[in-house]
Amino acid sequence: MAIRRSEADQQVAELLRTAKSSLRLSVAFLSRLDGETQHLEVVESSVPFLFKEGTTQRRATTFCQAVLDGRLPAVMPDVTAFPAAMRLPAARLPRIRSFVSVPVVLSDGSLYGTFCAAGLTSDKELTVRDKALMEVLAHAASVVIEPGVVDRARRDEIEQRLLPVIAAGGPTVVLQPIVELATGDRVGAEALSRFPAEWGQAPDICFAAAHTIGFGDRLELLAIERAAEHLASVTGYLAMNVSPGTLMTPECGELLARLPVERVLLELSEHDPVEDYDALRSTLAPLRQRGMRLAIDDVGAGFSSLRHIVVTTPDVIKLDRSLVDGVSGDPVLRTLVRSLVDFAHGFDATVVAEGVETAADAATLLALDVDHGQGWHFGRPGPATDLADCPPRATLPASSPRAAAATG
Repeated sequence: MAIRRSEADQQVAELLRTAKSSLRLSVAFLSRLDGETQHLEVVESSVPFLFKEGTTQRRATTFCQAVLDGRLPAVMPDVTAFPAAMRLPAARLPRIRSFVSVPVVLSDGSLYGTFCAAGLTSDKELTVRDKALMEVLAHAASVVIEPGVVDRARRDEIEQRLLPVIAAGGPTVVLQPIVELATGDRVGAEALSRFPAEWGQAPDICFAAAHTIGFGDRLELLAIERAAEHLASVTGYLAMNVSPGTLMTPECGELLARLPVERVLLELSEHDPVEDYDALRSTLAPLRQRGMRLAIDDVGAGFSSLRHIVVTTPDVIKLDRSLVDGVSGDPVLRTLVRSLVDFAHGFDATVVAEGVETAADAATLLALDVDHGQGWHFGRPGPATDLADCPPRATLPASSPRAAAATG
């Protein structure tokens, strides 16, 4: 059966073939040293039944470790001349009789493993000059494998951070009030995920990192579940964030089917690309028919939001804070906000301004006919009990005719 190798492994195999042919030995291999174990990661062998990729063995029993420890020389033309080597398993099976090994060191100075060549017969022509060739090839191998090593370390680090959060049921969820600008009355709240402060990362960064290692959908669903726990104690609607990809998973559909979706405003981030808008519409249709409202989040922060809006005809558009912060003193921002408000009201969508931090900005947004506001000026994210003093005056308006038509 042909070995299926990554592109990096293929490049390393070429270097090993160079070593094997140049030294006229039976096998050349790259090993990774991990704790007490040696892993044969890439092998080029004339006797593959004796040297197999994926084989593991205890480091302490290998020629490679003995060389690293200084108990054996890096070049052994005749293994039988070294009693310490003859006591090791490799001297008996696969009965190695000539051997050369050099370390593979990454750019940060850390030891990755070894780059080795071996023969089943002694070879008196094997010299220190051959070690120099192996060192050059080992360095080339380190350059090839380092990006993968860095990526694995990154993935492992993300996984180790996320696993305790997932085991605990997901991120902590706090609520931030959403108010009607004309009255100051709360109409709903947005559920916002919070991760351990020591991570020093914004929630969207944490979710994005989770998606890179295949944990993203699970983490988003846990966040929605935690947000949904507040539906029983908080009046008004509850806005919950979801990426298009997670929304279209069967697991998300099953979760939303259990919720009173008539009280849910599902916020679709504009940052994630949508590969199949027909599938997105099909996913949203039964939920919106049951009364769920749809919002397009972060409108104005990029280019995909307008496409999201045109295709889904949302009930709410949420203006990104980059359009809101300082709007009272910036005529360009005011013109842009006014245009988006007219656009949204043209298909009966409600406009929510995010990131409202000053009374001046709030007054300007009201003058521009923005419907609702959210931000520190109205309340910081916090526990559900913090919303008790600002009861909602109304829930979301009924779906517009266009929105209802979009679900058909």
